[in-house]
Amino acid sequence: MHITGFHRLDEGPSVRIAVHHGDDPRLLLWSRGWAVAQWLSATGTDDDILLTAQVRRRTQTTRLPRRHGLHALPDADPAPGEVPVPRQRIAAYAVVRSPMGMLGTMCSDHTAVPGRWQLPGGGLEPGETPSEAVMREVTEETAQSVHLLRVVDLQSDHWVGRGPSGQLEDFQALRIIYTAICSEPTQPIVLDVDGTTAMSRWVPVRHWRSLPWTAGARSALDKYLDTVRVPRLAC
Repeated sequence: MHITGFHRLDEGPSVRIAVHHGDDPRLLLWSRGWAVAQWLSATGTDDDILLTAQVRRRTQTTRLPRRHGLHALPDADPAPGEVPVPRQRIAAYAVVRSPMGMLGTMCSDHTAVPGRWQLPGGGLEPGETPSEAVMREVTEETAQSVHLLRVVDLQSDHWVGRGPSGQLEDFQALRIIYTAICSEPTQPIVLDVDGTTAMSRWVPVRHWRSLPWTAGARSALDKYLDTVRVPRLAC
């Protein structure tokens, strides 16, 4: 993944960085003297994902980005001589609103957090752009048709734990977050049966905090749910 930052949109790039395994994108920009003002786009596929952002110069009063450093999960006790395998996963998710509420998915037993609620989305498949991936995942997990609005965030989490195969992994999750609307909502249905999503539903906006969300989903909803203008129901 690469990030290109523009201080002025009518000028050339001010900063370019490559995000290698374990790198925190916001801290990388900080180390170059920049902070993200707003994300602009996410393009490319596979190892050539490119995010562009409008950036502002870091000052003495600019808050240091919160660091999400490497931590060990409870199942991470290595066997003698066992070395965790580095793995970086790029995924795309969406904060989706409709007249019926906001769209949530429950993680299944095939995940490390069964019963937790998550935004619809998931990992990019080979040859997919981030927008293609999130549209596919929304369809597979909820059977809803949505319209993407914009890229709003890039989250990074880094931990050591055991993957579904039991292999010990040095795992970094990079999550590209979009906002989206659904103008013609229906009863959500999980089409990808026996996958990572147990169920999906429209959650009333006033009650969303009562559900046990993943940390990344809760952070995105806190920041961006109220920025999405609710569409009117189609006649």
